[in-house]
Amino acid sequence: MFRVMKTTFLYILMVVASVSCRIHKLLLTDDQRKYVDITTFGFLERGILEVNLVNFMMPSGPFGEYGFTLDRTINDAISPYLAQGNSNSCFLKENVITPQHPAIVFLKMDFENLRLNVTCRAASQHIYRNKSVIPRVFPNDAEEKCSYDLLPIQRETRNQIDYYNTSFALYITSKKEEGLYNLYFNNCPYKGEGNPTPVNAIIEIFESNEGNYLSAGEIPLPLLYAVTSSIFLFCAILWTYILKTSRQTVFRIHIIMCILVYLKAASLAFHGINYHFIQIRGEHVTAWAILYYITHLLKGAVLFVTIVLVGTGWNFIKHILSDRDKKLFMIVIPLQVLANVAEIILAESEEGAVEHNAWRDIFIVVELVCCVAIVFPVVWSIRHLQDASTTDGKAAINLRKLKLFQHFYVMVACYIYFTRIVVFILKKTVRFQYSWMDEMFRELATLVFFLMTGYKFRPAAANPYFTPTHFDDVKPEVLSDIGILEGVTRIPNRGERRREDLQPLMQDADYNSD
Repeated sequence: MFRVMKTTFLYILMVVASVSCRIHKLLLTDDQRKYVDITTFGFLERGILEVNLVNFMMPSGPFGEYGFTLDRTINDAISPYLAQGNSNSCFLKENVITPQHPAIVFLKMDFENLRLNVTCRAASQHIYRNKSVIPRVFPNDAEEKCSYDLLPIQRETRNQIDYYNTSFALYITSKKEEGLYNLYFNNCPYKGEGNPTPVNAIIEIFESNEGNYLSAGEIPLPLLYAVTSSIFLFCAILWTYILKTSRQTVFRIHIIMCILVYLKAASLAFHGINYHFIQIRGEHVTAWAILYYITHLLKGAVLFVTIVLVGTGWNFIKHILSDRDKKLFMIVIPLQVLANVAEIILAESEEGAVEHNAWRDIFIVVELVCCVAIVFPVVWSIRHLQDASTTDGKAAINLRKLKLFQHFYVMVACYIYFTRIVVFILKKTVRFQYSWMDEMFRELATLVFFLMTGYKFRPAAANPYFTPTHFDDVKPEVLSDIGILEGVTRIPNRGERRREDLQPLMQDADYNSD
């Protein structure tokens, strides 16, 4: 396991060190995709998108049509403009327009005249050769027309191979032009049939919102992560104080819960610092990024370990994990590490990279398997407690424990459903300026889940599910029916009742034998 973690950290270091975040560089090597999703970015007024195409190379001859398409949406939902992506249609040829895409720009490469032919499908789009020629002041009618400069293509011949270079810049002049912009590179077969020809190129992308390198929906994230990190740190300190001052038995699972909350607070803090540097510099500081990904990786593993341990009843019902529980750990922990690594690679790789989609599919499948797997221990505990409540003499206590684990099952199911499905739907439906809200609701759901789990599984004597709540539940014991003690009964004192109630929580040989 240590060797796997070491290899994972080295791989994370290599991935993080090779990426420059909001200043992108995408390499296309023998790429045969019909379209390449280069970038998605939310632009506000005075936002700038600059694209440089460097060393574009294709096989000799008229093998295809090449160029860029730029469309605008109001959210991150699946674009109907790309609904034909698997068909034989070519966006450069058909110039598709839909009401969902009020602003579409086509930039088609003309190799005979060595220029980019621009076609605007919106009233207000301002395209320039590069960002250095963008004027500081615009005329009053600037918003009412589509304007663009001549966009030349430079050709260089090296070793009898032609290389092409070009660039263009988009400037957002008003609030009407704000939106979530999607940039694609298109590689269309010459006759509209067959597979596209392989191309090689370097595409450099520069994105900013008036000096802020974060997308419009990401601008509040540094502050959000700072606030949530402070909240989780306060909860971790409070939990530490509760464990330190508790007069009751503190189990090892309580210590693991405490470590988890500290890791969560540290992960959010490093994430916020990382986003802060991206915001002001356009690239992250490698040290902070690595610290974030390490704590994020550990936090994800400890979270699933904690849920599985609580679900199996470790320390609460039994002290020793059964073989079935150990096998589950051997499956869940490596899968969760793989899911976290896939998430890191998704965050650090370019959208247009070939491996990006592969890692996205891996992340979705592995995350789904982990979420399903962690529910099984809770189901096993509930089934065992249902059987125990009808077979032993501690029916009342087992019923309270059964109710506790039923509540925990509902909590885990709601947490998984909300953070994996509801948050995803929210991200795809809200306007692009408010895409940060999915992170806010994810962290709030995590906070509520942590608080409820801590409350329900706090040190046992303070837990209403682990102690008798009604004095009437205690049956009096008849001491004698003769002599002076006739009719006198004895009621067990509080210490005896507490020992009796806590005993089944520490011992359960029948469950371990399963």
